[in-house]
Amino acid sequence: MSAAFRAEVEDTYAEAFRSIYAEVLITARDRKWLDHAVSAATGNASSTIMCDCEAGLDRYVGPDIDPSFSTPDGRPGAIVQLHVPRFRKDRREALERSLLVRISQNVLTCPTTACFNLLETEDYFKLGRKLAFFGDGFQVRDWRWDRPVWVVPILAGEFVIDRKFGFRDGLMGGNLWFLGVDENAALLAAERAQIAAIQVPGVITPFPGGVAASGSKAGSRYKFSIASTYAEFCPTLREKLGARSKVPPGVSSIMEIIINGHDLEAITAATRRAIDAAVETPGLVKISAGNYGGRLGKSFIYLHPDRQPA
Repeated sequence: MSAAFRAEVEDTYAEAFRSIYAEVLITARDRKWLDHAVSAATGNASSTIMCDCEAGLDRYVGPDIDPSFSTPDGRPGAIVQLHVPRFRKDRREALERSLLVRISQNVLTCPTTACFNLLETEDYFKLGRKLAFFGDGFQVRDWRWDRPVWVVPILAGEFVIDRKFGFRDGLMGGNLWFLGVDENAALLAAERAQIAAIQVPGVITPFPGGVAASGSKAGSRYKFSIASTYAEFCPTLREKLGARSKVPPGVSSIMEIIINGHDLEAITAATRRAIDAAVETPGLVKISAGNYGGRLGKSFIYLHPDRQPA
């Protein structure tokens, strides 16, 4: 494709902010039940504006998927991340509750699954012990696959879970905006970007299908709301806002992807891949990103690689 079809990549940056996150490995008998568990465990976890956490699939591992990563029980597995903003005063308690609720209600309940910890950290949650109380006194501590676990008797057989789950600092809020001549162009660019971004180990894209159609700004004219639609970037408000509108001529739809991950290096790598995958999408006018001038976070991911500090 000729250079004339390449979208403009704005000289700007995405503003990420610190989180604490947990990383868990879910295994199951086959991909069907693994997908059911992952989908349920990461549901309603797009944005901490109103969700308890931001969660998503990092990658699939295990036999026939990624032979370099062996799951403890030798079955197909999926790595899932759960993030809570570090600026929350109750961040530790919030992350532990998110883990407990999502694993107990969506993994324990899913046929053939087991759940393992992937972060060996000094500080940890005794998550397995808390979930094991579901066994009503019949739960037992055991040693399986060279690791300490709890075994909970269930109607289907048994549920195995690691005793301890670690957590550490991560990053949330990496993002890219795709400004298209129409909805189809903007969405196609976002889809291409999301598929490329998620190939980088250590990142997740938490929104439905990895794409956000309703990018928001902090605050609202309504006191009960902490976030609201980013009116200046709504194409349908261009005429109503006049000079206040920031939607470029010819743009009628803007899609976004959000990237959370282990660290700045992982999110930056995912951003680079996403831009490369989307920039030649027909009908894409511009690739940009959201930032707040450093008021939200201090980790910047520049869209132009030469602007990224070494």
